Amino acid sequence: MAGYTSNFTGNPILICSPGRINLIGEHTDYNMGFVLPASVDKAIVLAMSKNSSGKIRLHSTDMQPSYFETELTDNYSKTGIDWADYIIGVVQELQKEGYKVEGFDCSFGGDVPIGAGLSSSAALEGGIAFGLDELFNYKLSRLEMAKISQQAENTFVGVKCGIMDQFASLHGENGKVMKLDCRSLAYEYYPFIWEDIKVLLCDTKVRRTLAGSEYNVRRNQCETGVQIIKKTNPEVESLRDVSMEMLNDHEDEMDEIVFKRCAYVINENKRVHDACNALIAHDLKAFGNLMYQSHKGLQKNYEVSCKELDILVDATKDLDGILGARMMGGGFGGCTINLVYSDTIQDCMDRIKTYYNKKTSAYPEFHVVSISKGTHKMDSNRITV
Repeated sequence: MAGYTSNFTGNPILICSPGRINLIGEHTDYNMGFVLPASVDKAIVLAMSKNSSGKIRLHSTDMQPSYFETELTDNYSKTGIDWADYIIGVVQELQKEGYKVEGFDCSFGGDVPIGAGLSSSAALEGGIAFGLDELFNYKLSRLEMAKISQQAENTFVGVKCGIMDQFASLHGENGKVMKLDCRSLAYEYYPFIWEDIKVLLCDTKVRRTLAGSEYNVRRNQCETGVQIIKKTNPEVESLRDVSMEMLNDHEDEMDEIVFKRCAYVINENKRVHDACNALIAHDLKAFGNLMYQSHKGLQKNYEVSCKELDILVDATKDLDGILGARMMGGGFGGCTINLVYSDTIQDCMDRIKTYYNKKTSAYPEFHVVSISKGTHKMDSNRITV
C-alpha cells in the first residue's frame, strides 16, 4: 500500500479488478451479439477510502501524471488525463443515477498491460464502481456496476464500447469462460480447465492509437447496415437479428464496406455458438480453427487488424504446439490470443519471437494468463499498492 500511504491517510479497502481475455466474439458486443470472455490473473488493485475534504483525490502508481484531484460537483469536465477520465466518468454516472458520492481517496496500480487488449480501462471502471459501492453502501448488483462503467466510457470518455469488457471483469469465475448474450445480458459458464493447454498472449507493443476513433466508425457502419435491412424487415433491431441470406438480399443497397462489416459480425456470432459446442465436445482443434477464422474476418472484412498482429498470427500457423490464434480487443495493435500446448510453450514463444523480429525488427512481449476470479474485495494485508 506504499502508493496509498505516501499520498493519503486512513485504512483503505482493497479491490482487485481483473483484465479480461475474449476467446472469440470480437466487435459483436455493441451489435447485441454474443461473446466468450473470461477474467484473468492480470489485474488492477485499488486502495480506496472515504475522506472529509469534499474532493476526489486520485493517485496512479503506473502512469503520469500520477496525481489528480477535483472538487465534488454535479457536472464534471474532461480532466485532460486519460486514466482519471475513466474514474470521473464512473462518478458522474453514479450521480446521474441518484447515488450520492462523497469525497474519497484512491491509489491504484497493477499488471494489466495498458493498450494490449486486456481492457485495463474496464478493469479500472469496474474496480471504481465496486469500490464506491463498498464505501458508500449503494448495494449495486454487478450488472448495475457493469452498466454504469460502460456508460462512463460511452458518454464521458467518448468510446462507444459494448458491455462485454466491464461485464466480464466483474462477473468472471475461476476456470470458466462465459458466453454472454449482449442483448439480454443472459450468460452461462463453460469450464475451461485444460491441464495441457495454456493461454498465451503475444503483445505487438503497438499501442492502439486508432482504436477509439475507428471503433466508433465501425459501430456506425454496422448501424447503417441495420437501418437498410430494417426498411423491409422491421423486426430487425441489430445485426444479431440478421442472417447472411437476409444480408445478401440487401447487398446491392449497401456500400461495399458496410456489407463487409455486417458480414463479419453475422459470421462471428455464429462462431461463438460453434466455439461453445466445441468446448462441450472437448474439441479444442475445432475451437482453434474458429479462432483463425475469426482473425481472418477481423483482418479482411472488419479491417481492424494491423501488420504486426497479422505477423503474430502468421507465425503460429506452422507450429504444432499452437491450436489457434487471433487478434484480441479493439484492434490496430495490442495482443493476439493463442491456445498452446503447455509442453511446447517456450519453443513456441522462441519461434514466434524470431519470426516477428525477422518481419518487423522488433520483439513481441509474452504473457501467460490464467482464467481467474472477477472483481472482488481483498485482504488488506496481502498486497502493495
